[in-house]
Amino acid sequence: MTLWTAAEAATATAGRATTDWVANGVSIDTRTLQPGDLFVALTAARDGHEFVAQALENGAGAALVSRIPEGVSEDAPLLIVEDVQAGLEALGQAARARTAAQVIGVTGSVGKTSTKEMLAAILSTQGRTHASVASYNNHWGVPLTLARMPRQTEYAVIEIGMNHPGEISPLARQACPQVALVTTVAAVHLEAFDSVAGIAQEKAAIFDGLTEGGTAVVNADIEHVDILRQHAQVLGAKTIDFGRAACDFVLTDVEQSSDSVHALATIGGKTFAYDVASAGTHFAMNALGALAACSELGVDLDQAVAGLKRWSPVQGRGVREIIALPKGGRIEVLDDSYNANPTSMAAALDVLAAVQGTRRIAFLGDMKELGPEEQAMHADMASVNAMAHIDQVHCIGSLMQALHQALPESRRGLWFETSDEMATYLPELIRPGDAVLAKGSLSMALARIVDGLRKMGQGGAPDV
Repeated sequence: MTLWTAAEAATATAGRATTDWVANGVSIDTRTLQPGDLFVALTAARDGHEFVAQALENGAGAALVSRIPEGVSEDAPLLIVEDVQAGLEALGQAARARTAAQVIGVTGSVGKTSTKEMLAAILSTQGRTHASVASYNNHWGVPLTLARMPRQTEYAVIEIGMNHPGEISPLARQACPQVALVTTVAAVHLEAFDSVAGIAQEKAAIFDGLTEGGTAVVNADIEHVDILRQHAQVLGAKTIDFGRAACDFVLTDVEQSSDSVHALATIGGKTFAYDVASAGTHFAMNALGALAACSELGVDLDQAVAGLKRWSPVQGRGVREIIALPKGGRIEVLDDSYNANPTSMAAALDVLAAVQGTRRIAFLGDMKELGPEEQAMHADMASVNAMAHIDQVHCIGSLMQALHQALPESRRGLWFETSDEMATYLPELIRPGDAVLAKGSLSMALARIVDGLRKMGQGGAPDV
């Protein structure tokens, strides 16, 4: 199916097409490029123009460039624009404008990717649905997601993130959602913000992109919910809320099992039940926000609850895995290694603490971008309620030294600077029957711990 013709893309970007090409996808990475994709030569760690020749050799339908790269023929299929980033943004906005899709925008300090996936699972039962891939939520991820959106799309879910002030509003204006959801606001990226209130103001900027008559969906339980509500009110947007303190979608009860949660909630005095295929009350809350957002698009609640059953966590974001050991027994692994901040770390520890009848072992890595109070925030994890139910905590990274020192000796495990160093000790630290959590910021590579645990299931020691 043709996604872009040369003429359409040239009109959208005010660029010049060198030939009459067509593209059925959009890519920024030659490693994942599919034949027929439009390769976008962005400049990041390296200049994407260096890879144009390779992309064309690998079957790219065309390349979006600001100049003809060295080694590329002048009659190669190109779209030449003044600036590649601006060209990608223009392409994304043109894709958004040409579709009649109903769009939900999602942001939040924690849970936006999982919630985005829940929304996609629900909406895919209602019609042709397009959603952000992985965590493509920044200045290139949002326009790339939009540029990939087929014109026949009926529903779209666009994840929007930030690291610094002023990033969310322009991305939200590109997405133009009818509904914008804020999952939560927490102490994340404090290196760039003066306070959590400042983060709330930045998250509220997602409402700047709402179409006329759009709806803001907010978590009523967060400390700074009034900042979100006030921003939506100034824009004239409708506001609905969810959470235990909500007046619209109210979470009344959560029952947690080893690999799922069963929740009860009310809307307009009517009680309904829903299930989420992952342990953790935070997943129940994210799901409630997703159900609230879908209701604003006219999705029947019973159908939305049924669609939610299609969702399951992705690797590194709360996946539960059972690993059989060659000499007998098994270990249970909670892979939450993709990212971490104090809020999500506490939630992951809650999940581990709820595992019954076994030793509970945590491997925790540094939480990044927390600002000047980062040492104290790491040490404070020793006093979260769940920690009283964790048998052993092993710490990874310079910041996690603060937690390691704050832990009582009975729970204090090993400390190493890197996950690779820690992984070599896994056979000594883990025994049959253990439940094991791996959690840390992505740069701390806690996935190496998960990989090492899987290696134990194959009868070997971790490779480092």
